[in-house]
Amino acid sequence: MTALALARSWRPKTFSQLVGQDHVVKALTHALDQGRLHHAWLFTGTRGVGKTTIARIMAKALNCTGEDGQGRMTSEPCGKCPACLEIDAGRFVDYIEMDAASNRGVDDIAALLEKAAYAPSNARYKVYMIDEVHMLTNHAFNAMLKTLEEPPEHVKFILATTDPQKIPVTILSRCLQFNLKQMPVPLIVEHLEKVLAAEKVDCETNALRVLAKAAQGSMRDALSLTDQAIAYAAGKVTEEAVRGMLGTLDDAYLIKILDALIAKDGATLLAISNEMGERSMSFSLALADLSSLIQKIAAAQIVPESVLEDWPEAAEIHRLASALTKEEAQLFYQISITSRPDLSLAPDEQTGFAMTLLRMLAFRPGNETPSRAGGNSSNSNSSSNSAPPVASVTSAPRSPRPANQTAAPVRSAPPAPAAVVAPAKPAASAPIASSADRPDWHTLVRQLPIKGLVQQLAFQTELQDWEDSPAGVRATVVTPMPQLASEASINRLADSLTAYFGKPVKVVIEKGEVEGKTVAKVDAQIHQEKRLNAEQLIAQDPFIQQLQKEFGAKVVGGSVKPI
Repeated sequence: MTALALARSWRPKTFSQLVGQDHVVKALTHALDQGRLHHAWLFTGTRGVGKTTIARIMAKALNCTGEDGQGRMTSEPCGKCPACLEIDAGRFVDYIEMDAASNRGVDDIAALLEKAAYAPSNARYKVYMIDEVHMLTNHAFNAMLKTLEEPPEHVKFILATTDPQKIPVTILSRCLQFNLKQMPVPLIVEHLEKVLAAEKVDCETNALRVLAKAAQGSMRDALSLTDQAIAYAAGKVTEEAVRGMLGTLDDAYLIKILDALIAKDGATLLAISNEMGERSMSFSLALADLSSLIQKIAAAQIVPESVLEDWPEAAEIHRLASALTKEEAQLFYQISITSRPDLSLAPDEQTGFAMTLLRMLAFRPGNETPSRAGGNSSNSNSSSNSAPPVASVTSAPRSPRPANQTAAPVRSAPPAPAAVVAPAKPAASAPIASSADRPDWHTLVRQLPIKGLVQQLAFQTELQDWEDSPAGVRATVVTPMPQLASEASINRLADSLTAYFGKPVKVVIEKGEVEGKTVAKVDAQIHQEKRLNAEQLIAQDPFIQQLQKEFGAKVVGGSVKPI
């Protein structure tokens, strides 16, 4: 006779044997002990966390009669009375499990509800358990609404689903909803240790930790993977055997990858990728494990006590946390998680993984003096204080124009370093001179590296005054659209002018009509001329004229756009 799978032989039979769902167990046991029972429960959660198991325990608790046959409803079913034994064996006539994925129509629900009207055969309650209830059709949901709200006294409904968002609100409002949690890795490891000890199978704790991570919060998946690992190892369940079975990456590989990135050793990175390909490892899981390790490193840089000393990789995490900058750790993490979906687009997964490692090697944070974990905080502060100055912005009234102005508060700053000037040109050639040493405003704003609202503000202004002094420049501009002149936009425009000229620039924005043409008006006029020229060329095109003559075709007005 073949052995029963661990997931079945170790299915909990009582509430006390349930693992990781204490919040649900507490509510249900109190309700059973106090006799305050609802008529419908909804259990939600991912696969393998105990939804069906809790439903069976509830059915036993509701119908348990004790070993002497005189017992009452209890939160601790005996497991020896006929009801408990038959429910565990799956042949209790008054406990009905229905799979809504294969019985999802209104006829199936109608047949079930018709039988609900009859009293139980030899039980206290007739319990209906509908699994994956979100798969029912809308008509089926509507058919069960009334019965679910006011069922017969002898009927209890238990619904289970992995996707509660697909269940109508009318159904949710008629049930007590319990959200079953995913199992944390330490809890799964602890349970697997108990199971393997009872099964007399030797194992390594790190091997169980790898299985728990692969289960992704599902205890059933963890037990199934453990079954597979026992068969694969044919003896002691070791970390090496489990990683070989799952195709996951050893932590030693991950540490080698990060060491090669720190050393900027591209040859080693490619060699590691080739070795992984030869061993048929999963590159998607490798990126997942790499991102998990980098997250621990980033956490160690910010919160050193987050690294538990009982972790096997604790010493390496501390070492890498001091070797990597905080910016590099964040960048590597971002590249690793965003590259996983791209593996399916690569010629093959190994190529995609190798490109991910090369991308980490090629890109570096932009700061010239990045802060390292554990580094001198004063040095970090001094480097941040030497950033490019922000231009001062003030407001002042102009006599010829209205006095309402929009401007940012005054901010003094030292001259910008030459290394951060936006245009790579000397300051002497930056201004485009016109009369009285004033720059050509139209040409100047087109050359500034500004976009969005700041560019719109600059394009809707006209230069009125330009006061150049050794201390800096005061530029007074007027705009008919003051709604564009927010404090942030003025500051960014002033910053761009400061970087362009290499000295502080104060920008004063005044409301009023411009005397000449703004850049926006010039651009609009140029676009209008191009459109008219395009329409004229279309009208003169022989092919268009032939279409108009033979078929009575017409050119839709406004549809012609210049290229």
